[in-house]
Amino acid sequence: MLSHFSRITERSRDCCGRFESSAGQPGLIAQSNDGRRLSSRAKQRICLSHRCNLRPSFVALRTRFTVLLLLLALRLLTPFAAAQGLDPAALLKPATDTWPTYNGDYSGRRFSTLDQINSTNIASLTLAWAFPVHIAPVKSTPLEVGGILYFTTPDNVWAVDARFGRQIWHYNRPSEGDHIGHRGLGMYKNWLYFTTPDAHMVSLDAQDGTVRWIVELADPKLGYFATMAPLVVRDHVIVGVSGDVTDVRGFLESLDPETGAIQWRWYTEPDPGQPGSETWPKDSDAVLHGGGMTWMTGTYDPGLNLLYWGTGNPNPVLAGEGRPGDNLYTCSIVALNPDTGKLVWFFQPSPHDVHDWDAVETPVLFDANFNGKPRKLLAQASRNSFFFVLDRTNGQHLVTAPFIDQTWASGVDPRGRPIPKPDAAPSPDGALVEPSSDGGTNWMAPSLDPQTGLFYVNARRIFSIFYLTATGKAEGWGGRDRNLWANSTLRALDYRTGKVVWNHELGDGGTIAGILTTAGHLLFTADNSGNLLAVDPATGKTLWHLNMGGPLVASPMTYQIDGRQYLIIPVQDILYAFALPEHVVAGSQTHVPKRRFRRSSTSVPALAPRSKIEAALR
Repeated sequence: MLSHFSRITERSRDCCGRFESSAGQPGLIAQSNDGRRLSSRAKQRICLSHRCNLRPSFVALRTRFTVLLLLLALRLLTPFAAAQGLDPAALLKPATDTWPTYNGDYSGRRFSTLDQINSTNIASLTLAWAFPVHIAPVKSTPLEVGGILYFTTPDNVWAVDARFGRQIWHYNRPSEGDHIGHRGLGMYKNWLYFTTPDAHMVSLDAQDGTVRWIVELADPKLGYFATMAPLVVRDHVIVGVSGDVTDVRGFLESLDPETGAIQWRWYTEPDPGQPGSETWPKDSDAVLHGGGMTWMTGTYDPGLNLLYWGTGNPNPVLAGEGRPGDNLYTCSIVALNPDTGKLVWFFQPSPHDVHDWDAVETPVLFDANFNGKPRKLLAQASRNSFFFVLDRTNGQHLVTAPFIDQTWASGVDPRGRPIPKPDAAPSPDGALVEPSSDGGTNWMAPSLDPQTGLFYVNARRIFSIFYLTATGKAEGWGGRDRNLWANSTLRALDYRTGKVVWNHELGDGGTIAGILTTAGHLLFTADNSGNLLAVDPATGKTLWHLNMGGPLVASPMTYQIDGRQYLIIPVQDILYAFALPEHVVAGSQTHVPKRRFRRSSTSVPALAPRSKIEAALR
């Protein structure tokens, strides 16, 4: 029986079963399901139109040929049939046969319960397919729904068969605006949501990539653009904006997935007279031009019905003289009601920021014991080089600790906020500070593994000199910094204290590789020499590596389809898929220790008791 054919359009056929495309290039040789070439008899069935040496029973052969064509059509149409939509319930479950949202699920933990690829067989990992885009580096995390991968670069969306890496469709919308990168898509039922460099939202039909509607999020002429992957919460498409070259106001808004109409908008700076406006200068319009962009995708707790989001730096950038005060709600972690956009609570990692240290890094959600009591927690490794743990029900501060070297803070205040040193502020003569404006970490994804109870972050030691360059009233960028030296490290943190449990050096330079952990006792990331790494999440020991010939500029993801687990790695402008060889999948049973956590009342797994975690680390 024919398994599949590809690259066959207006095809001509010869009597040996080889097809040629309309361009005259050979296509795939017809094969059986087990990979063998078809027999002469099977080839004869294909060659009816050539009146080859057929057996006498023409009617029987024609019937068989018709059946084969029907089966072939069903095979080819399988991806299109699968693209009929996302079951909303998939967003509430651990990502296995789907990866339905930017972080895999609402928690932001980037942990997969799949374990077919595991620490006992990682040495057998092999390349399954590669898909080059030849346009721009792939900085997005693909979605995987119904056997289709959906991923982006600025102005572009692709749908690719998740089994074989074959393109199904490609959408392109050229635009003006900042093309620094793109993080990915949101999905609701049959529809995809894509932000653009000119600050628009595009809704596409997932089946064929046709446009349903396009709406403007903000005026690109004012300096707005968009890079983030929208987050879908029930019938809300939550989307943010980017841009800090001009002094524009950041916001987060919810759109109707059917029409694109605005349901609510929350500004990252309060209106004059509203709570938080007292942290901006009076008798000034600075609060209405204060920045605070919502660059990255947030997280969501369905049990509490709270949306968690990080906000960016205040404007003017690096110049704080014209905006005295804490400048709420910039450089903050906020909790919002997704149905109304109302602020529930906030915590500010960097009050009155003058170093461009956005707090947009993923707010990771998990349930665990803290000081002997079960708590609903939120953890963030922030760009200012500090690690924060909060009670996500009310924003109560629990932990503040540096996760990498820093020179700008002298301590921590009673509210858990780092206390800046006056001489670390930018000046005309320059101030030597660690980290640079690039941060101790940045947008690359962290991970939390419930098997070890550890939080993982790719961190950077970066020294820079911060200059204040503005004369008179600062606008846009009021200063600049120049990096002097950098290197990178992968760190595992104890969420209870913020202390480093283990350290894995990644080499000179600043990494932008993200992290994925799995139930197979593996952590995937990359070093600065272009090596894809699989390390032991309990110890940091390298278990496997492969030089990819370039840097990993996004975050790994994984899914299982047709009984086979795939690992997806974007490297520069190529999407790579890795898997175990079929004979390894078929001939082995995975024997990995059971995960050490119990299910909590919410969708986020609870962590193990401390004694079990410590036992796992020994």
